[in-house]
Amino acid sequence: MKQLPMSRRQMLASLAAGTIAASLPVSAFAEELDTLKLAIGQRGNWDTSVSELGQRKGIFAKHGLKLEILYTQGGGETQQAVISGSVDIGVAAGVMGALSAFSKNAPVRILGAETTGAKDLYWYARADSGISSLADTAGKTIAYSTNGSSTNGVVTAFMKEQNLTAIPTATGGPPATLTAVMSGQIDVGWAAPPFGIVQLDKGDIKVIASGNDAKAFSGQTVRLLITNLQALKTKKALLDKYMAAYRETVDWMYEGDDALKYYSKFVGISDAIAKRTRGDFFPKEALDPDKVVGLDKIVATAVELKYTAKALTSEQLKELIQIPPRS
Repeated sequence: MKQLPMSRRQMLASLAAGTIAASLPVSAFAEELDTLKLAIGQRGNWDTSVSELGQRKGIFAKHGLKLEILYTQGGGETQQAVISGSVDIGVAAGVMGALSAFSKNAPVRILGAETTGAKDLYWYARADSGISSLADTAGKTIAYSTNGSSTNGVVTAFMKEQNLTAIPTATGGPPATLTAVMSGQIDVGWAAPPFGIVQLDKGDIKVIASGNDAKAFSGQTVRLLITNLQALKTKKALLDKYMAAYRETVDWMYEGDDALKYYSKFVGISDAIAKRTRGDFFPKEALDPDKVVGLDKIVATAVELKYTAKALTSEQLKELIQIPPRS
C-alpha cells in the first residue's frame, strides 16, 4: 500500500479524534461537578425558584455544583425528605415545623433563612361564595399545604388569634388548591404569586386574608433552608458552596430583568406577571438568607401554638442554626 504523506495522515487522525470527541458528552471535558440533592416546596414561587434559576444561569456550576431538584407539595414534605436523609437540603421548610422537629431530636439544622415576612401568602375564596373575611369561615374548610409548612403555621395562628371555628385542611400546592376551591371541595384556598393572579384579575376569586394578617408571623422569618445533621458533618464544604451560590443568585435576581426572563420561562407566565410577582410581593430583603429575623418572637410563638413543649434555649438555638458566614 502506498504510504500517505505525513501531513495527510495527521489530518485523518485529527478528523478521527474530532469524530470521537463529538460523540462524548460535554461533561467528559468539563470539570466534574459535585452533586447536592434538594427538596423544594412549591415549584414556581419566586422565592422557591432561587436554586432553579441559579442553576439555569450557570451560577451553581460556577461554584462547582450540580443540583438534583425534587419538588414537593409543601414544607412538611420537604422537611421529611431532609430528616430521612434522602436529600441534602430542604428549601422553604416552615420555621415552626423545623423548631418542632428539632425539639424532638430530629437531625435537622437551619442552613439559612428562605423567606422573611408573609406578604406573599394569601387566602382566598370564590367570588360567589359569600365569604369576604376570615370572620365568615365558621364551619368552612380553610386550606394549608402540608403539616409543618409555613401555611400550616399561619392557619394555626389565624385560628388562635381570631378564635375561628374553621376546619384546617391540607390541600397541597396552589394549583391543586385552586382546583379544589373552584370545584367547591374547599371553601378557602391558599396561594402565593404568581399563582392565582389571573383569577384575581378576572374576578373569579377574592382575597380574604394575607399571611401578614397573622400577628405571630408578620415581619419574621417564616420559611427556611434546612439540612440534615449527617450532611452538615460530611458535606459541609459543599453546603458552604451552595450558600455562596445561593447568595449570588439572589443578588442577580434583583439586579435587572435578566432573571425575570428565566423565571417567566420556567413557570410559563408572561414577563409582566413575573415582574409584578417580584415587585409587589418579594422585596429583596425578604429573600436574605443570612439571618433568621424575629428569633425571640419565633421561639415564643412556637410554644404558644404548641409546636414545642417549651422555649428552646440559647444553646439549643446555636446548635440548630448553622448559617455559613459570607466569604
